[in-house]
Amino acid sequence: MPASEQIFSDRVAHRAWLASQAALPRGFRTGATRFAFTPVEVGKPAHMTATVIVLDAPTPVFAGMFTRNAFPGAPILVGRRRLAEATLGAVVVNNKVSNVCAPDGEAAAEQVCVAAARLLDLRPEQVLPSSTGVIGWRLPAAELCAALPAAVAALQGDSVLPAAEGIVTTDLFPKVRRATVGGGSIVGIAKGAGMIEPNLATMLVYLLTDCDVPRDHLRRTLAAAVDISFNSMSIDSDTSTSDTVVALSSQRALCPDLGLFDSALATLCQDLCGDVVRNGEGVHHVIAVTVEGAPDRVSARALGKAVVNSPLFQCAVCGNDANVGRLLAAIGKHVGALPTPYDVSRCQVTLGGEVIFQGGVFRLDPAKEQRLVAHLRHAELYASTPPADGLTFSPPIDFPPHQRVVDIVISLGLGSGACRVLGADRSHEYISENADYRS
Repeated sequence: MPASEQIFSDRVAHRAWLASQAALPRGFRTGATRFAFTPVEVGKPAHMTATVIVLDAPTPVFAGMFTRNAFPGAPILVGRRRLAEATLGAVVVNNKVSNVCAPDGEAAAEQVCVAAARLLDLRPEQVLPSSTGVIGWRLPAAELCAALPAAVAALQGDSVLPAAEGIVTTDLFPKVRRATVGGGSIVGIAKGAGMIEPNLATMLVYLLTDCDVPRDHLRRTLAAAVDISFNSMSIDSDTSTSDTVVALSSQRALCPDLGLFDSALATLCQDLCGDVVRNGEGVHHVIAVTVEGAPDRVSARALGKAVVNSPLFQCAVCGNDANVGRLLAAIGKHVGALPTPYDVSRCQVTLGGEVIFQGGVFRLDPAKEQRLVAHLRHAELYASTPPADGLTFSPPIDFPPHQRVVDIVISLGLGSGACRVLGADRSHEYISENADYRS
């Protein structure tokens, strides 16, 4: 079923669908455990989940991409070094604490790798660490290492869903996607809800496949898939310190058609990208901006991000207000600030398939206004309800009821560059979530 046609009536239906997608490719096992600890920075109890993804045998076929934030987390620094290793055998993931610029952060990350390697009969260099959560807190390495035996004891080779559930933080629901490639498959999981403006996003993504593809090819095709998916979205214009996308192959299935594998990986990443945006903190609407006729793809993506990151337009969409003036202003702000602004005389803009701007003027009337509002309402994931305490907004759902988007197309008529960018509205819930993130 195409992603755009997926409709879930409730949490049970969504979880059943996730379970149907979650069969692990051959050669992989996952396990997770939850434990309590006390962050030294705040001195009050917290909980963390340790998740392990393990190959039956270390593989030389692995790839990774990481944040471009200038203050990367310690696991990012370690992960970049791991890319030079001959083989990789496991990934250890923790939530709650991102281990960014904390004292002895790299040593703590390596300590976890040593503990996991000892349990899994690997070398520490064959273990990749990943962390997500609060920036600035120290990783509770001793407590995490003490919890790893339970995570390893929970290892199973049937479903990736426990791992998908284990890596979340403020996510409302886990994210799982799969694709069949000949006699093999690709299964992907993702964590991400806020601090999302790629280069990559605050997100962790693990792509597991049994398709035997060359190492260099996997690294090239992962970069291409990330470019059109995770690097073409934004929720709040903030780039995380901890972004990680890792792809691992167990080499258990022949892959005679690399083109088919590339296409499947790209589609899977795009679907996971949509899931991340749809699950963004306080997101009521997913906004899809297609920019076509741009000078090149890079400029098309920049314009798309300028639209989805406009606070005024985000707020209008949240309120189902078809305030297309804010949309055009966002386009004009970006183009006007370029060193050499485009000629926008041929610019055409549509919203929900309706032409709203063409030939240098708006094309609006009362009937079209009603259709535009109907399009926004149709794409709404849920409606805000006033908080009982007058302070705290909380989403009334923990599943994605549908996959619909607010559909915007900007045609510039300047060249062949095109890009589709995913973004989201800005809601009361987003403010509430991030005002109370560490509380």
